[in-house]
Amino acid sequence: MTTTPRIVVGVDGSVPSRQALRWAAQIATGLGATVRAVSVWDLPTNYGWAAWPTGWDPTRDAQQLLTETIATAFDGRPPVPVEEVVRQGSASKILVEEARFATMVVVGSRGHGGVAGVLLGSVSAKVAEYAGCPVLVVHGDQLPEIPQRKEAESIAR
Repeated sequence: MTTTPRIVVGVDGSVPSRQALRWAAQIATGLGATVRAVSVWDLPTNYGWAAWPTGWDPTRDAQQLLTETIATAFDGRPPVPVEEVVRQGSASKILVEEARFATMVVVGSRGHGGVAGVLLGSVSAKVAEYAGCPVLVVHGDQLPEIPQRKEAESIAR
């Protein structure tokens, strides 16, 4: 049984997560893979047993953020199929779980929880340490180069 390669990417709406999405799509294009964009939400540990604000639906909010981030990253036209997944829990734990059957995991160097000047966030560090597949931690805003074939090379083949 053959399965389509899958690249998992962590998305939290931050600029680094948009870059991670772009890198994941670029790599997926070359591998003939799909992208599984994962957004994770969790209640703050100090939230306790307090009542949720009326009308607050964290799953819906995370889904909306994920959909908007994908649309923004690709101007509404992702170059490969993108599956949207929203889960509750610890971001690093969920991403490591999602990586079990993935070809690769792509994460931004730091997301919304990042402190300015920190090169690697806690989620990206944990994913890099515990994932059972290759992990790409994206820094900066440069996209990978797309190799261009020369006309003579493609004719010779």
